[in-house]
Amino acid sequence: MREDDEVVYTDAGYQGAPKRPEIADDEHLAKIEWRIAARKGVLKTMAEPDRAAQSRQAAVRAKVEHPFLIVKRDFGFTKTRYRGIAKNLNHLNVQFASANWLMRARAVALMG
Repeated sequence: MREDDEVVYTDAGYQGAPKRPEIADDEHLAKIEWRIAARKGVLKTMAEPDRAAQSRQAAVRAKVEHPFLIVKRDFGFTKTRYRGIAKNLNHLNVQFASANWLMRARAVALMG
């Protein structure tokens, strides 16, 4: 997480994250609002307005995860070779820039 983060959207695997000592004891991290997805069994029993809120949270997570899908699926970046931190970081920056370009190109192709 970055220093300027105020809200964190996570999947159901992070259920107890705000209570962990490294987060609860940190002054900055303790102020962050955690929006953790409900587990599937709990989601089925929720009232419709609560399910709609969970759906909106899932939409936010999906937008964030989409570039990672493109980098892994389209560019084959599933395993990384250690080339040095600077080279790996540069490689990822280029791949995410390319993913942004690819998403934009696909959106334009769908419109036209």
